[in-house]
Amino acid sequence: MTDSLQIWAVSDGRAGNLRQAEALAHALDPAARHVEVATRIPWRWFAPRWLPSGPGAFGKAWAESTALPEVAIGCGRQAALATRWLRRQDTRSVQILDPRIDPSHWDLVVAPGHDGLRGANVITTLGSLHPVDDAWLAQAREAFAAFVELPRPRTAVLLGGSSAHARFDRMAFEVLASKLEAVLACDGGSLLLTASRRTDPKVRELLRHRYDGTPGIVWRGEGDGENPYPGILAWADRIVCSPDSVNMISEACATTVPVHVFDPARVRGRPRRFLDALLQRGRIRAMDARLAPFDVVPLRETVRVAAEIRDRLNL
Repeated sequence: MTDSLQIWAVSDGRAGNLRQAEALAHALDPAARHVEVATRIPWRWFAPRWLPSGPGAFGKAWAESTALPEVAIGCGRQAALATRWLRRQDTRSVQILDPRIDPSHWDLVVAPGHDGLRGANVITTLGSLHPVDDAWLAQAREAFAAFVELPRPRTAVLLGGSSAHARFDRMAFEVLASKLEAVLACDGGSLLLTASRRTDPKVRELLRHRYDGTPGIVWRGEGDGENPYPGILAWADRIVCSPDSVNMISEACATTVPVHVFDPARVRGRPRRFLDALLQRGRIRAMDARLAPFDVVPLRETVRVAAEIRDRLNL
């Protein structure tokens, strides 16, 4: 864009919603700012179905805003109510994720293809939106420059936790770990492992000393200092993911290295359709005890979606 737009990234502040809204908003304009929505009762209960009459329903930041944005990018159910209201005020509104009501209430809706939402104003994606691209990875390599000293191959392991569609508990981790340890014994190198907020506490405890003799880093939570997740993605030679998180796997697939997903067959429902699409495309493989290299094309949906939004909304 030649001119800067007034763009808001709207979310309830939850990490997954915030990350997607900010990623897309910043792809449209690096000057975009996040505005958190704190919907009051009773509108919170019925979002995004019941519209309030004024901005005070969305919390203090909204009530104090002196000017509304030209474009609003929302993610999540509460944000969907806010972006729907903003459209009534002549803001061009884009909603990320299926709002569960008619998408015609927004200018555009961006939804993962595995959700099955279709419509004239619906843009479908393979996976979730995020900021991971060449510039993001270069910045992460600079921020975690010490990782260059770790022996190669650098095997990154991204652990999530159990979800409604997949179980990833202590037993599942033990199976993953047995395959991982066979690879490390054969190939050497180093291990870059990070847990997430959803990782089973029993798994976190298992990680406390399990890889003390292996070069690398194991991050179990805030008690271990700064989260090295960006550096792990940036310096990995190959990535292993637990199968439970569409967001995590989408970000891993935005890198330029092979991604191996642990037991994708254990996933059910819509996320299974996402994994099947990646398997068919050849972007991921099921984890085995070899982690053989394969050619990849990075999955970068955020840039593609931003370009389509610019075109459709004449930005």
